[in-house]
Amino acid sequence: MRFLVNIGAMLLVALVVGFGLSWHALTDGRLFGAIAIGPWQAWKDVGTPSPDPYTRAFIARSGSLELGISEGIQFIATTDSDNRRLDRGCRYRIDGNTPAARFWTLVPVAPDDGAPIAREDGPTDFHSARLSRAGDGSVALYVSKTLAPQNWLEITGEGPFDLMLTLYDTASFSGTTSEITALPAIIREACT
Repeated sequence: MRFLVNIGAMLLVALVVGFGLSWHALTDGRLFGAIAIGPWQAWKDVGTPSPDPYTRAFIARSGSLELGISEGIQFIATTDSDNRRLDRGCRYRIDGNTPAARFWTLVPVAPDDGAPIAREDGPTDFHSARLSRAGDGSVALYVSKTLAPQNWLEITGEGPFDLMLTLYDTASFSGTTSEITALPAIIREACT
């Protein structure tokens, strides 16, 4: 009898772990198939001829049209650099240098559907061609509901949000240069 109980317990553990890991991989498998640089995460095998199984599951589940490996790479941040969830009631400074790319965009989006949350009658994103930069080429971008200095993007609504950084026509991850090692920090400055 004890033998059957042990077998049953082992099968139960195996099923829970197996189905749990499968569910996690299909809903948010970044632990397995993605890279993380500070608060930024990306699926580096999206757009390759043979992505890993977790990346394939992400593409199938999201149903979105992804960039090819030679076209660019998209990073998503759901937390700030101190690992706190991004909140529309706070002001954030995105500070630092962006990796080498011909063009890039930074868009604040709703976490559930990816819709832009910037004010309707204003700019919806930051992009590399419309910024003031410091002398060393670094940027200080502000995302908030309240007025901020220099490069500021006003957002609307309540609750959490994500930041989507897309690097277009970048040599990173294409095999011609080294991988991206640093992305801008996301610093929470104040909350209402």
